[in-house]
Amino acid sequence: MTDTELLEKTTAKAWPDRLYAQLRAGGVTHTSYVPDAGHARLIDLLRSDSEVTATVLTTEEEGVALAAGAWLGGVRSVILLQSSGVGNCINMLSLPVIARFPLLMLVTMRGEWGEFNPWQVPMGQATEDALRSIGVRVFRAETAEELLAIVPAALVEAFDADQQIAILIGQRVMGEKKW
Repeated sequence: MTDTELLEKTTAKAWPDRLYAQLRAGGVTHTSYVPDAGHARLIDLLRSDSEVTATVLTTEEEGVALAAGAWLGGVRSVILLQSSGVGNCINMLSLPVIARFPLLMLVTMRGEWGEFNPWQVPMGQATEDALRSIGVRVFRAETAEELLAIVPAALVEAFDADQQIAILIGQRVMGEKKW
C-alpha cells in the first residue's frame, strides 16, 4: 500500500471523529437524526457528549422544526439525514428559507456509487436539485478531506449569515454498503 493509499484509508475511517470536533468547535449543541449507517459513528459521538442534546426523529422534517426552535432558544443544531429523507423535508424547508433561520444539514447520499438498493436511486438523483429549488445552498463532498474542508465554512454561513445549508456527503466517503 502506498503512502497516499494509507492516508486515504486512515482519513476515511477518521472523518466522523474529525467532523464531530468541527461541529463542537462551531458551537453545535443539538442534533436530530433518523438512524443511518452512514452517520452511525457521528451519531454515537454526539449522543455520548453530555453537552449535546441528540433527538431521534420519526421523520426528517421534524428535524427542520427542531432546528428552528433550537435557534430561537439560542442553540446551534445540525440535522443528520440520508438523501432519501430530503424528499420528506421539502415542504418544511420553506420555514427556514422564508423566516431566514440558520439551517445545517449533513446528508449522506444514497442511490449513487455502489448502491445495491434500486429504491434509493430516484431520490439520490433528485436530492441536489430539490434542495436548490427550495432555496437551500448545497455543497457536495466526494472525499473525506473535501467534507472536512467544507464544514467550517458551512458553520459560518449557516449560523453567522443565517443561511440554509446542505452538505451532500457522496457515497464514496462512507464506502460501499453491504447487507
